[in-house]
Amino acid sequence: MIRYALACRKGHEFESWFQNSSACDAQAKGGLIACPVCGSIEVEKALMTPSLSRSVIASKQRSAPDPAPDVAAASAAKAPVAIMSPQERELRKKLRELRDQLTQSAEHVGPRFPEEARRMHYGETEHRSIYGEASADEARALIGEGIEFHPLPVLPDEQN
Repeated sequence: MIRYALACRKGHEFESWFQNSSACDAQAKGGLIACPVCGSIEVEKALMTPSLSRSVIASKQRSAPDPAPDVAAASAAKAPVAIMSPQERELRKKLRELRDQLTQSAEHVGPRFPEEARRMHYGETEHRSIYGEASADEARALIGEGIEFHPLPVLPDEQN
């Protein structure tokens, strides 16, 4: 994934994530990116500074001389802030509770999920709550057959 700084024709700047550069270009050409301020679909990539990985930053900091006190004070003013808002923490808690409730009240069928879903859909076995794994191709095939299912909420790693 790559983050791009974008700007509309009216000069509103915003950011968005894309799978790669060509995905950004294709979405912009197709009018799939809209300015969140004015709604304009005339959007282009804006100038942005490259971001460096932590290891590159750390190695540069080890090799760089100590900054002057006023530079250090300015850097301290831009200290990292909390990543998650209280609302996001609450949302993650609710998603975790939902996932726990779904998995506790359903049968885990593992990789047999597509087969079991079909058997229930076609009346070969009694309907029941199940969960398991399916590849993207298997999921598309189930959808094509009119078999309704929903993915379980995916929760970010607790350390993120």
